[in-house]
Amino acid sequence: MGNEKEILSDSDIDRLLKRICSEILEAHKDLENLVFIGIQTRGVFLAKRLQAEILRLKQIEIPRGSIDITLYRDDWTRIDINPVVQDTRISFSVDGKQIILIDDVLFTGRTIRAAMDALMDFGRPDRIELFVLVDRKHRELPIQANYIGLTVATRYTDSVNVLLREHDGSDRVLLLEGDA
Repeated sequence: MGNEKEILSDSDIDRLLKRICSEILEAHKDLENLVFIGIQTRGVFLAKRLQAEILRLKQIEIPRGSIDITLYRDDWTRIDINPVVQDTRISFSVDGKQIILIDDVLFTGRTIRAAMDALMDFGRPDRIELFVLVDRKHRELPIQANYIGLTVATRYTDSVNVLLREHDGSDRVLLLEGDA
């Protein structure tokens, strides 16, 4: 690995989440059927922050769930023969809902495909949208985000690491340059 560069600070992340909340409120005039589902791990924390911001702005608590996609990945056997499966908590029906899936980084699209597969085991939503804090653009599947905090040009070998205070002790996003 080469250089490490901070591409988002704590104040940048806060500003982007507030902007995205405004975009969500503009797109969803009726919040009655809107739900947030965060993809484990950092998507769960981002979903909670978006939920809190909308509660602050509109005094409406958007239902929120979390989903683990480990066993839905097409490469899970290559990652580890004993995968660590985290909680999936969806305490409401997804049938007829407007779902915003929330993740930290969009790269190849495979995580999002796995999340949609997992979500369909819970029912049939009316619509699924996607929020990502960082979009890296290197798609292997035809998936795009509806709400993007930051689009960053990376090489395929680079890494983008999102650090969130709830999990990592601080808020920032790092770009780590890989070998060319």
